[in-house]
Amino acid sequence: MRVLVIAGFIFLNSLLLTACVDRLDINLPQHTNIIVVDGILNNLPEPQLIQLNRAQTDSVTGRAGFKAITKATVEVIVDSTQVITCHETIDGRYQLPSDFRGKVGHTYQLHFKLSDGKQYLSTKQLMQPVPPIDKVTLRFSLTSLPANTGLLEEFRSGFDVVVDVQDPANQRNYYRWDWSLYEKQDWCQSCNRGYYMTNQLKMVSSYPNILIYQTQPEPSESCFEAPSPSLFGGNYTSLPVFFINSYVCRTQCWDIIPNSKINLFSDAYSNGGLIASRNVGQIPYYTENPALAEIRQSSLTADAYRYFSSVQEQTQNTGGLADGQPAALVGNVHNTANPQEKVIGYFTVGAISSVRYWLDKKDATGIAYGGTYYDPGPKVTFPVPGEQQLFFAFHRALPTVEAYLNFTILGGGIRPPTALCVPSDSRTPNRPEGWRD
Repeated sequence: MRVLVIAGFIFLNSLLLTACVDRLDINLPQHTNIIVVDGILNNLPEPQLIQLNRAQTDSVTGRAGFKAITKATVEVIVDSTQVITCHETIDGRYQLPSDFRGKVGHTYQLHFKLSDGKQYLSTKQLMQPVPPIDKVTLRFSLTSLPANTGLLEEFRSGFDVVVDVQDPANQRNYYRWDWSLYEKQDWCQSCNRGYYMTNQLKMVSSYPNILIYQTQPEPSESCFEAPSPSLFGGNYTSLPVFFINSYVCRTQCWDIIPNSKINLFSDAYSNGGLIASRNVGQIPYYTENPALAEIRQSSLTADAYRYFSSVQEQTQNTGGLADGQPAALVGNVHNTANPQEKVIGYFTVGAISSVRYWLDKKDATGIAYGGTYYDPGPKVTFPVPGEQQLFFAFHRALPTVEAYLNFTILGGGIRPPTALCVPSDSRTPNRPEGWRD
Protein backbone atom coordinates (compact mmCIF):
# COMPACT_ATOMS: atom_id res chain seq x y z
CA MET A 1 0.00 0.00 0.00
CA ARG A 2 1.05 3.50 -0.64
CA VAL A 3 1.44 6.12 2.09
CA LEU A 4 -0.07 9.57 2.37
CA VAL A 5 2.47 12.03 3.81
CA ILE A 6 1.12 15.25 5.33
CA ALA A 7 3.67 17.58 6.95
CA GLY A 8 5.48 14.86 8.84
CA PHE A 9 2.48 12.64 9.55
CA ILE A 10 2.22 9.39 7.62
CA PHE A 11 -1.36 8.37 6.98
CA LEU A 12 -1.05 4.72 7.88
CA ASN A 13 -1.63 1.72 5.69
CA SER A 14 -4.91 0.74 7.29
CA LEU A 15 -6.55 3.92 5.99
CA LEU A 16 -5.51 3.75 2.38
CA LEU A 17 -7.64 3.01 -0.65
CA THR A 18 -5.55 0.54 -2.59
CA ALA A 19 -4.65 1.61 -6.11
CA CYS A 20 -6.72 4.77 -5.86
CA VAL A 21 -4.86 7.04 -3.46
CA ASP A 22 -1.59 8.50 -4.62
CA ARG A 23 1.14 9.63 -2.30
CA LEU A 24 0.95 13.30 -1.44
CA ASP A 25 4.61 14.28 -1.21
CA ILE A 26 5.15 17.43 0.81
CA ASN A 27 8.59 18.84 1.57
CA LEU A 28 9.67 18.21 5.14
CA PRO A 29 12.66 19.57 7.01
CA GLN A 30 15.80 17.76 5.94
CA HIS A 31 17.12 15.02 8.21
CA THR A 32 13.62 14.15 9.46
CA ASN A 33 13.78 10.72 11.13
CA ILE A 34 10.62 9.85 13.04
CA ILE A 35 9.22 6.54 14.28
CA VAL A 36 5.69 5.77 13.10
CA VAL A 37 3.50 3.36 15.09
CA ASP A 38 0.34 1.73 13.73
CA GLY A 39 -1.38 -0.58 16.18
CA ILE A 40 -5.10 -1.21 16.71
CA LEU A 41 -5.99 -4.35 18.64
CA ASN A 42 -9.54 -5.70 18.68
CA ASN A 43 -11.65 -8.57 20.01
CA LEU A 44 -12.17 -10.44 16.72
CA PRO A 45 -10.62 -13.82 15.75
CA GLU A 46 -8.19 -12.36 13.24
CA PRO A 47 -4.48 -11.44 13.15
CA GLN A 48 -3.62 -8.73 15.69
CA LEU A 49 -0.83 -6.59 14.25
CA ILE A 50 1.59 -3.85 15.24
CA GLN A 51 3.43 -2.05 12.46
CA LEU A 52 6.61 -0.03 13.00
CA ASN A 53 8.11 2.24 10.38
CA ARG A 54 10.53 5.14 10.27
CA ALA A 55 9.52 8.29 8.38
CA GLN A 56 12.54 9.80 6.66
CA THR A 57 13.21 12.60 4.21
CA ASP A 58 15.60 12.38 1.32
CA SER A 59 18.61 14.59 2.06
CA VAL A 60 18.59 15.95 -1.50
CA THR A 61 14.92 16.30 -2.48
CA GLY A 62 13.35 16.65 0.95
CA ARG A 63 10.67 14.19 -0.08
CA ALA A 64 9.22 11.94 2.59
CA GLY A 65 9.35 8.16 2.56
CA PHE A 66 9.28 5.37 5.08
CA LYS A 67 11.35 2.37 6.02
CA ALA A 68 10.23 -0.67 8.00
CA ILE A 69 11.76 -1.05 11.46
CA THR A 70 13.00 -4.62 11.68
CA LYS A 71 14.41 -6.84 14.42
CA ALA A 72 12.62 -5.00 17.20
CA THR A 73 11.41 -6.70 20.39
CA VAL A 74 7.69 -5.95 20.55
CA GLU A 75 5.42 -6.74 23.50
CA VAL A 76 1.88 -6.01 24.61
CA ILE A 77 1.35 -5.66 28.37
CA VAL A 78 -2.12 -6.75 29.56
CA ASP A 79 -3.49 -5.23 32.80
CA SER A 80 0.04 -4.11 33.76
CA THR A 81 1.03 -7.71 34.57
CA GLN A 82 0.88 -10.14 31.64
CA VAL A 83 3.45 -9.68 28.87
CA ILE A 84 2.64 -11.06 25.42
CA THR A 85 5.49 -11.20 22.90
CA CYS A 86 4.91 -10.47 19.21
CA HIS A 87 6.81 -12.07 16.34
CA GLU A 88 7.90 -10.35 13.14
CA THR A 89 6.09 -11.79 10.12
CA ILE A 90 7.38 -9.44 7.42
CA ASP A 91 9.67 -6.44 7.70
CA GLY A 92 8.24 -4.01 10.22
CA ARG A 93 5.10 -6.04 11.00
CA TYR A 94 4.75 -7.72 14.37
CA GLN A 95 1.92 -10.15 15.14
CA LEU A 96 0.56 -11.31 18.47
CA PRO A 97 -0.03 -15.06 19.01
CA SER A 98 -2.78 -16.42 16.76
CA ASP A 99 -5.09 -17.13 19.70
CA PHE A 100 -4.87 -13.60 21.12
CA ARG A 101 -8.12 -11.64 21.35
CA GLY A 102 -8.64 -8.35 23.10
CA LYS A 103 -11.24 -8.35 25.87
CA VAL A 104 -13.57 -5.56 26.93
CA GLY A 105 -12.66 -4.08 30.31
CA HIS A 106 -8.95 -4.96 30.12
CA THR A 107 -6.06 -2.53 29.59
CA TYR A 108 -3.32 -2.90 26.98
CA GLN A 109 0.02 -1.17 26.63
CA LEU A 110 2.55 -1.38 23.80
CA HIS A 111 6.26 -1.73 24.61
CA PHE A 112 9.02 -2.19 22.07
CA LYS A 113 12.81 -2.13 22.02
CA LEU A 114 14.80 -1.34 18.90
CA SER A 115 17.99 -3.06 17.84
CA ASP A 116 19.96 0.00 19.04
CA GLY A 117 18.61 -0.44 22.56
CA LYS A 118 16.10 2.43 22.58
CA GLN A 119 12.82 1.56 24.29
CA TYR A 120 9.33 2.95 23.72
CA LEU A 121 6.12 2.67 25.72
CA SER A 122 2.52 3.66 25.01
CA THR A 123 -0.12 4.87 27.41
CA LYS A 124 -2.51 2.26 28.78
CA GLN A 125 -5.58 1.71 26.64
CA LEU A 126 -8.82 0.34 28.09
CA MET A 127 -10.90 -1.71 25.65
CA GLN A 128 -14.37 -0.14 25.68
CA PRO A 129 -17.57 -2.03 24.81
CA VAL A 130 -19.32 -1.38 21.51
CA PRO A 131 -23.05 -1.78 20.82
CA PRO A 132 -24.18 -3.90 17.85
CA ILE A 133 -25.02 -2.37 14.50
CA ASP A 134 -28.79 -2.65 14.31
CA LYS A 135 -29.18 -2.04 10.59
CA VAL A 136 -26.98 -1.52 7.54
CA THR A 137 -28.16 -0.17 4.19
CA LEU A 138 -26.13 0.54 1.07
CA ARG A 139 -27.78 3.09 -1.21
CA PHE A 140 -26.57 3.78 -4.72
CA SER A 141 -26.02 7.41 -5.68
CA LEU A 142 -24.58 9.03 -8.79
CA THR A 143 -22.98 11.63 -6.49
CA SER A 144 -21.92 9.45 -3.57
CA LEU A 145 -18.21 10.24 -3.86
CA PRO A 146 -17.14 13.81 -3.07
CA ALA A 147 -16.20 16.11 -5.93
CA ASN A 148 -12.80 17.69 -6.52
CA THR A 149 -10.83 15.08 -4.62
CA GLY A 150 -8.56 14.05 -7.49
CA LEU A 151 -9.50 10.41 -6.88
CA LEU A 152 -11.01 8.10 -9.47
CA GLU A 153 -10.65 10.79 -12.13
CA GLU A 154 -13.60 12.71 -10.62
CA PHE A 155 -15.81 9.63 -10.88
CA ARG A 156 -18.59 10.07 -8.29
CA SER A 157 -20.94 7.06 -8.51
CA GLY A 158 -20.97 4.86 -5.43
CA PHE A 159 -22.89 3.39 -2.53
CA ASP A 160 -23.59 5.35 0.64
CA VAL A 161 -23.15 3.16 3.72
CA VAL A 162 -25.91 4.00 6.21
CA VAL A 163 -26.26 2.49 9.69
CA ASP A 164 -28.66 2.57 12.64
CA VAL A 165 -27.20 2.09 16.12
CA GLN A 166 -28.79 2.31 19.54
CA ASP A 167 -26.33 4.22 21.72
CA PRO A 168 -26.14 2.90 25.31
CA ALA A 169 -27.38 5.24 28.02
CA ASN A 170 -25.41 6.46 31.05
CA GLN A 171 -21.99 6.07 29.48
CA ARG A 172 -19.85 8.07 27.11
CA ASN A 173 -19.22 6.31 23.81
CA TYR A 174 -16.83 7.09 20.98
CA TYR A 175 -17.24 5.36 17.63
CA ARG A 176 -15.24 4.78 14.50
CA TRP A 177 -16.60 3.21 11.31
CA ASP A 178 -14.66 1.49 8.53
CA TRP A 179 -15.54 -0.65 5.52
CA SER A 180 -13.82 -3.20 3.31
CA LEU A 181 -15.02 -4.32 -0.10
CA TYR A 182 -14.42 -7.82 -1.50
CA GLU A 183 -14.48 -7.83 -5.31
CA LYS A 184 -13.86 -10.95 -7.42
CA GLN A 185 -10.54 -10.66 -9.26
CA ASP A 186 -9.82 -12.74 -12.37
CA TRP A 187 -6.33 -11.41 -13.17
CA CYS A 188 -3.58 -12.23 -10.69
CA GLN A 189 -0.33 -11.03 -12.27
CA SER A 190 0.99 -8.57 -14.83
CA CYS A 191 4.57 -8.70 -16.10
CA ASN A 192 6.14 -5.60 -17.62
CA ARG A 193 8.43 -6.59 -20.51
CA GLY A 194 8.35 -10.14 -19.25
CA TYR A 195 6.50 -13.41 -18.81
CA TYR A 196 5.03 -15.26 -15.88
CA MET A 197 6.89 -18.46 -15.03
CA THR A 198 5.62 -21.21 -12.78
CA ASN A 199 9.14 -22.72 -12.56
CA GLN A 200 12.64 -21.37 -12.66
CA LEU A 201 14.54 -21.33 -15.94
CA LYS A 202 18.13 -22.15 -16.84
CA MET A 203 19.71 -20.88 -20.05
CA VAL A 204 21.12 -23.72 -22.14
CA SER A 205 21.94 -21.85 -25.36
CA SER A 206 22.29 -18.32 -26.71
CA TYR A 207 23.84 -19.18 -30.08
CA PRO A 208 23.23 -18.68 -32.88
CA ASN A 209 20.89 -15.74 -32.27
CA ILE A 210 18.36 -17.83 -30.33
CA LEU A 211 17.93 -17.97 -26.56
CA ILE A 212 16.93 -21.38 -25.23
CA TYR A 213 15.97 -22.05 -21.61
CA GLN A 214 15.31 -25.31 -19.81
CA THR A 215 12.53 -25.49 -17.22
CA GLN A 216 13.81 -26.38 -13.75
CA PRO A 217 11.98 -28.29 -10.99
CA GLU A 218 12.26 -25.38 -8.54
CA PRO A 219 9.09 -23.24 -8.47
CA SER A 220 9.20 -19.59 -9.47
CA GLU A 221 5.64 -18.19 -9.61
CA SER A 222 6.93 -14.78 -10.64
CA CYS A 223 7.72 -12.63 -13.65
CA PHE A 224 10.75 -13.38 -15.80
CA GLU A 225 12.15 -10.48 -17.75
CA ALA A 226 13.68 -11.62 -21.02
CA PRO A 227 17.29 -10.46 -21.56
CA SER A 228 17.87 -7.66 -24.03
CA PRO A 229 19.16 -8.74 -27.49
CA SER A 230 22.09 -6.34 -27.07
CA LEU A 231 23.47 -8.55 -24.30
CA PHE A 232 23.92 -11.43 -26.70
CA GLY A 233 24.08 -9.78 -30.13
CA GLY A 234 21.05 -11.76 -31.19
CA ASN A 235 18.40 -10.85 -33.73
CA TYR A 236 15.33 -12.11 -31.85
CA THR A 237 12.49 -9.71 -31.11
CA SER A 238 12.68 -7.64 -27.92
CA LEU A 239 9.49 -6.67 -26.11
CA PRO A 240 8.39 -3.03 -26.34
CA VAL A 241 9.19 -0.90 -23.30
CA PHE A 242 5.59 -0.64 -22.16
CA PHE A 243 4.45 -4.09 -23.23
CA ILE A 244 2.68 -5.93 -20.38
CA ASN A 245 1.52 -9.53 -20.26
CA SER A 246 -1.38 -10.27 -17.90
CA TYR A 247 -2.24 -13.69 -16.47
CA VAL A 248 -5.53 -15.06 -15.17
CA CYS A 249 -5.84 -16.43 -11.65
CA ARG A 250 -5.19 -20.13 -11.11
CA THR A 251 -7.82 -20.31 -8.38
CA GLN A 252 -10.65 -18.11 -7.18
CA CYS A 253 -9.35 -14.77 -5.98
CA TRP A 254 -10.72 -11.66 -4.31
CA ASP A 255 -9.30 -8.16 -4.01
CA ILE A 256 -9.84 -6.52 -0.62
CA ILE A 257 -10.39 -2.77 -0.95
CA PRO A 258 -10.39 -0.77 2.31
CA ASN A 259 -11.90 2.63 2.97
CA SER A 260 -9.72 5.73 2.78
CA LYS A 261 -11.42 8.07 5.25
CA ILE A 262 -11.83 8.32 8.98
CA ASN A 263 -15.43 8.42 10.20
CA LEU A 264 -15.90 9.21 13.90
CA PHE A 265 -18.75 9.99 16.26
CA SER A 266 -19.11 11.02 19.90
CA ASP A 267 -22.38 10.66 21.79
CA ALA A 268 -21.66 13.77 23.87
CA TYR A 269 -24.90 15.43 22.70
CA SER A 270 -27.00 12.33 22.08
CA ASN A 271 -26.18 9.93 24.90
CA GLY A 272 -28.58 7.02 24.96
CA GLY A 273 -30.36 8.01 21.78
CA LEU A 274 -30.76 6.26 18.45
CA ILE A 275 -27.99 6.99 15.97
CA ALA A 276 -30.29 6.83 12.95
CA SER A 277 -29.43 6.75 9.23
CA ARG A 278 -25.84 7.83 9.82
CA ASN A 279 -23.73 7.89 6.66
CA VAL A 280 -20.50 6.16 7.65
CA GLY A 281 -18.81 5.74 4.26
CA GLN A 282 -18.95 5.80 0.49
CA ILE A 283 -18.02 2.72 -1.55
CA PRO A 284 -17.04 3.49 -5.17
CA TYR A 285 -18.97 1.78 -7.98
CA TYR A 286 -15.93 -0.07 -9.32
CA THR A 287 -17.63 -2.82 -11.33
CA GLU A 288 -21.06 -4.02 -12.33
CA ASN A 289 -20.40 -7.36 -10.63
CA PRO A 290 -21.85 -8.22 -7.19
CA ALA A 291 -19.51 -7.72 -4.26
CA LEU A 292 -19.34 -8.20 -0.50
CA ALA A 293 -18.99 -5.28 1.89
CA GLU A 294 -17.91 -5.59 5.52
CA ILE A 295 -18.95 -2.69 7.77
CA ARG A 296 -17.10 -2.32 11.07
CA GLN A 297 -18.10 -0.26 14.07
CA SER A 298 -15.31 0.16 16.63
CA SER A 299 -15.19 1.57 20.13
CA LEU A 300 -12.52 4.15 20.94
CA THR A 301 -11.09 5.56 24.12
CA ALA A 302 -11.58 9.28 24.67
CA ASP A 303 -7.93 10.11 23.98
CA ALA A 304 -7.88 7.93 20.83
CA TYR A 305 -11.02 9.72 19.63
CA ARG A 306 -9.33 13.10 20.10
CA TYR A 307 -6.23 11.92 18.28
CA PHE A 308 -8.07 10.51 15.27
CA SER A 309 -10.27 13.61 15.20
CA SER A 310 -7.10 15.66 14.72
CA VAL A 311 -5.95 13.28 11.98
CA GLN A 312 -9.35 13.61 10.33
CA GLU A 313 -9.17 17.39 10.48
CA GLN A 314 -5.71 17.55 8.94
CA THR A 315 -6.23 14.94 6.21
CA GLN A 316 -9.86 15.38 5.18
CA ASN A 317 -11.11 18.81 6.17
CA THR A 318 -8.44 21.11 4.83
CA GLY A 319 -10.01 23.97 2.98
CA GLY A 320 -7.66 26.01 0.83
CA LEU A 321 -4.84 28.51 0.83
CA ALA A 322 -6.09 30.09 4.03
CA ASP A 323 -5.54 26.90 5.98
CA GLY A 324 -2.44 26.74 8.10
CA GLN A 325 0.28 24.16 7.54
CA PRO A 326 -0.72 21.00 9.44
CA ALA A 327 1.58 19.97 12.28
CA ALA A 328 3.11 16.58 12.96
CA LEU A 329 0.69 14.60 15.11
CA VAL A 330 2.48 13.06 18.06
CA GLY A 331 0.63 10.06 19.44
CA ASN A 332 0.61 8.16 22.72
CA VAL A 333 3.97 6.38 22.38
CA HIS A 334 7.14 7.86 23.89
CA ASN A 335 10.83 7.08 24.26
CA THR A 336 11.25 5.93 27.87
CA ALA A 337 14.67 7.60 28.15
CA ASN A 338 13.92 10.69 26.04
CA PRO A 339 10.30 11.89 26.29
CA GLN A 340 11.13 14.82 23.99
CA GLU A 341 11.55 12.52 20.98
CA LYS A 342 8.54 12.74 18.67
CA VAL A 343 6.78 9.49 17.84
CA ILE A 344 4.00 9.60 15.26
CA GLY A 345 0.97 7.35 15.16
CA TYR A 346 -1.12 5.74 17.86
CA PHE A 347 -1.57 2.50 19.74
CA THR A 348 -5.15 1.84 20.71
CA VAL A 349 -7.65 -0.95 21.29
CA GLY A 350 -11.34 -1.30 20.53
CA ALA A 351 -14.16 -3.81 20.44
CA ILE A 352 -15.77 -4.27 17.03
CA SER A 353 -19.29 -4.96 15.81
CA SER A 354 -19.14 -6.22 12.22
CA VAL A 355 -21.82 -6.74 9.57
CA ARG A 356 -21.29 -8.30 6.13
CA TYR A 357 -23.59 -6.99 3.41
CA TRP A 358 -24.13 -8.64 0.02
CA LEU A 359 -23.98 -5.83 -2.53
CA ASP A 360 -25.84 -7.07 -5.60
CA LYS A 361 -25.68 -3.62 -7.27
CA LYS A 362 -29.09 -4.12 -8.86
CA ASP A 363 -30.03 -0.52 -8.02
CA ALA A 364 -26.93 0.92 -9.73
CA THR A 365 -27.38 3.09 -12.81
CA GLY A 366 -24.96 4.54 -15.28
CA ILE A 367 -21.51 3.12 -15.97
CA ALA A 368 -19.16 1.57 -13.42
CA TYR A 369 -15.66 3.04 -13.07
CA GLY A 370 -14.20 -0.04 -14.77
CA GLY A 371 -17.11 -0.52 -17.15
CA THR A 372 -16.11 1.39 -20.28
CA TYR A 373 -12.93 1.84 -22.33
CA TYR A 374 -12.05 4.63 -24.72
CA ASP A 375 -9.76 3.63 -27.58
CA PRO A 376 -7.96 6.78 -28.76
CA GLY A 377 -6.94 5.08 -32.03
CA PRO A 378 -10.31 4.73 -33.75
CA LYS A 379 -11.78 7.15 -31.16
CA VAL A 380 -14.49 4.78 -30.05
CA THR A 381 -15.85 3.77 -26.66
CA PHE A 382 -16.83 0.19 -25.90
CA PRO A 383 -17.92 -1.74 -22.78
CA VAL A 384 -15.38 -3.68 -20.75
CA PRO A 385 -16.27 -7.35 -20.11
CA GLY A 386 -17.31 -8.08 -16.54
CA GLU A 387 -14.28 -10.23 -15.71
CA GLN A 388 -11.95 -7.41 -16.80
CA GLN A 389 -13.68 -4.49 -15.08
CA LEU A 390 -11.83 -4.63 -11.75
CA PHE A 391 -8.49 -4.91 -13.55
CA PHE A 392 -9.39 -1.93 -15.72
CA ALA A 393 -10.64 0.08 -12.75
CA PHE A 394 -7.25 -0.23 -11.03
CA HIS A 395 -4.92 -0.09 -14.04
CA ARG A 396 -6.90 2.01 -16.54
CA ALA A 397 -5.81 -0.48 -19.18
CA LEU A 398 -7.21 -3.76 -20.41
CA PRO A 399 -5.34 -6.97 -19.58
CA THR A 400 -3.15 -8.23 -22.42
CA VAL A 401 -2.90 -12.00 -22.80
CA GLU A 402 0.51 -13.41 -23.64
CA ALA A 403 0.66 -14.03 -27.40
CA TYR A 404 4.25 -15.15 -28.00
CA LEU A 405 7.67 -15.68 -26.41
CA ASN A 406 10.79 -13.98 -27.71
CA PHE A 407 12.88 -16.98 -26.67
CA THR A 408 12.48 -20.77 -26.51
CA ILE A 409 11.53 -22.80 -23.42
CA LEU A 410 12.14 -26.54 -23.21
CA GLY A 411 9.46 -28.07 -21.00
CA GLY A 412 7.16 -26.11 -18.71
CA GLY A 413 3.79 -27.06 -20.16
CA ILE A 414 1.24 -25.07 -22.10
CA ARG A 415 1.53 -21.31 -22.32
CA PRO A 416 0.28 -18.94 -21.15
CA PRO A 417 0.18 -20.31 -17.60
CA THR A 418 -2.14 -19.20 -14.85
CA ALA A 419 -0.86 -17.13 -11.91
CA LEU A 420 -1.12 -17.63 -8.18
CA CYS A 421 -3.51 -15.56 -6.10
CA VAL A 422 -0.96 -14.48 -3.49
CA PRO A 423 -2.50 -13.71 -0.06
CA SER A 424 -1.85 -10.19 1.20
CA ASP A 425 -3.59 -7.27 2.91
CA SER A 426 -5.28 -6.51 -0.40
CA ARG A 427 -5.91 -9.98 -1.84
CA THR A 428 -7.07 -13.42 -0.74
CA PRO A 429 -7.65 -16.82 -2.37
CA ASN A 430 -9.95 -17.80 0.52
CA ARG A 431 -13.66 -17.46 -0.04
CA PRO A 432 -14.82 -14.55 2.14
CA GLU A 433 -17.44 -15.37 4.74
CA GLY A 434 -20.78 -14.23 3.32
CA TRP A 435 -19.77 -14.49 -0.35
CA ARG A 436 -22.49 -15.69 -2.72
CA ASP A 437 -21.85 -17.37 -6.07
